[in-house]
Amino acid sequence: MNLTKETSKGMLRQQSFTILLLLVVVVLWAVSVAMGAKAPKGTPETGAFIAVTLVVVGLFAGLLGGLIGTGGCSVMLPILHFWLGYPAPLAIGTTLFAVIFTATSGGYGHMVRRNLDRRATILLGAGGILGVILGSWMFTSLANDAALLGLMLGLAFLLPAIRMIIEGGLRKGPSRQGDKITGSRPALGGFGAVIGVLTGVVGLGGGYALVPGLIYLFGAPVYITMGTSLATMIPLALVGGGIKLAEGYVALSAGLLLAGGTVVGAQAGAAIIKRFKPTTLKLIFGAYFLYVSLKFVTAYFGVAIW
Repeated sequence: MNLTKETSKGMLRQQSFTILLLLVVVVLWAVSVAMGAKAPKGTPETGAFIAVTLVVVGLFAGLLGGLIGTGGCSVMLPILHFWLGYPAPLAIGTTLFAVIFTATSGGYGHMVRRNLDRRATILLGAGGILGVILGSWMFTSLANDAALLGLMLGLAFLLPAIRMIIEGGLRKGPSRQGDKITGSRPALGGFGAVIGVLTGVVGLGGGYALVPGLIYLFGAPVYITMGTSLATMIPLALVGGGIKLAEGYVALSAGLLLAGGTVVGAQAGAAIIKRFKPTTLKLIFGAYFLYVSLKFVTAYFGVAIW
């Protein structure tokens, strides 16, 4: 009976938090429209159809991000760049900004459901903040070379794609159970710093590397990894997305429309994650990461694949 009451209270808190976060997104979007916030150079027109598309993309990205702990950047960034026509630097900045809200929503959802390791989250986040500042500085040097930036994005997707496909379909990977992520403070902090640098440079929120890294390097339980990854991305996205907003690499209106969808989607993903087998999730999203990797890499050599 007490367990049922606690679960009900947790669900009520989560719903209240989600509604509050959505209100924040809506208010920020309304203020940006009312003030006539100028879109960065290269931003495509955002009509009614594109606005709805962005919300739907955000919803889908949030759902998948809530399931695999990546924040949804791996879904939003390629769609913005390849199908909606956003230049690579702008797609990177806009999606990283949206992940502030995705990670906050999904991370809180996993925390309420106790799907994360708080110690690991703090250590990873602390190292990640330092790394993302360095990575953001490196990004400014690469922002004018969109082709090279695209190639780096493709390579960033490649390793986790191969590992997830292998672990998900070809052989059994680590399947440790429990609710803790083992690892020394220097190891977790250092790993967080590396993820932060990657986040600052390629703007993927870090989840694409955090999830396989925690599973394969630290032997972390899969479900705990998903929640820990999303919670870790909150400070990384705040710092990285804030820097890119200040530097003019965020299409604010588009980023907020994506954010609105991701807030809802991330909650759905966090709620249903335990209905899926970890190996199934790895195989599905490993295949998707591989597709995105090939798309970016071939585009660098002038070959477009659908």
